[in-house]
Amino acid sequence: MKKFLSYILAAFFLYVLSVSSGAAWGTEFINVATGPTGGTYYPVGAAMATIWTEQLEGVKASAQSTGGTMNNIQLLADNEAETAFADGLYFDAYNGLKNYESKPQTFLRAMASLYPEAIHFLVAKGSGIQTLQDLKGKRVSVGAVGGSTMLTAHQLFRLAGLDPQKDVISENLGHADTVAAFSDKRIDASITIGAIGIASVVETTTLGLVDILDFSEDVITKICEETPYFAPLTLEAGTYKGQDKPVKTFSSPNILAVHEKVDADLVYNMTKALFEHKADLVAVSARMEAMKPEAISTVRIPLHPGAEKYYKELGLLP
Repeated sequence: MKKFLSYILAAFFLYVLSVSSGAAWGTEFINVATGPTGGTYYPVGAAMATIWTEQLEGVKASAQSTGGTMNNIQLLADNEAETAFADGLYFDAYNGLKNYESKPQTFLRAMASLYPEAIHFLVAKGSGIQTLQDLKGKRVSVGAVGGSTMLTAHQLFRLAGLDPQKDVISENLGHADTVAAFSDKRIDASITIGAIGIASVVETTTLGLVDILDFSEDVITKICEETPYFAPLTLEAGTYKGQDKPVKTFSSPNILAVHEKVDADLVYNMTKALFEHKADLVAVSARMEAMKPEAISTVRIPLHPGAEKYYKELGLLP
């Protein structure tokens, strides 16, 4: 009898173990590298994780707050994330350019194009600054050290004939600190990159602290030639308070990147689920209205085979 009970208990234990272990073994864990909690990446990434967890059988996804694109690419490289938000820096990373010279991140693949990020040229009210050339000797917020905003700002300075190291006083400030610096008159200008309607630009224009200037046609043409993921963009009049005329600038697309090692069938289902439940993303951020399948043509790195299959089914790829 005791021996029989031992068999029963052992069988029960093995059953419980197999059920719990089988659930874990059969689950695909997806970590989504996003951005700071105060930005757009994190809440949208959290919404994506919810879609994948609820809509795809056997998938458990979660969003991770990060330092942004450069951090995200490193997390993918270290196999600590399966998919990640990325701005135009993805192009340099994949091709081994600039900060990634001799270190191409060739594992990067694209899943979807999300929304464009505009480059905003902000100058303090009453500063007298009219062009990039007028930034000589001025204090300019250029974002985090080594970040894509700083790289773009320095590229703009160079194209305007300025030495980024000698002619401009670069201030490495985040969005909130840039607003505070304009308010305290500690900076004269800012190169701010973000989705149209980004909070830091809305706040500074609403408070009447800044004007938004055009980039010259010459600079726009040159920077788009040098950096293929940039494209000309016009901010229509009234986009921001006090902006009474169109502003000529340029933009880069945000993409959802994925590691090449992620299973193709899984990426196909993830891509399909995003577009089928796009309304859930738009409810979190109106910027996601710009996420359209046809925008995949703007992406400048290879697509993941799983995503490619989805776009081919829609007739967008041969």
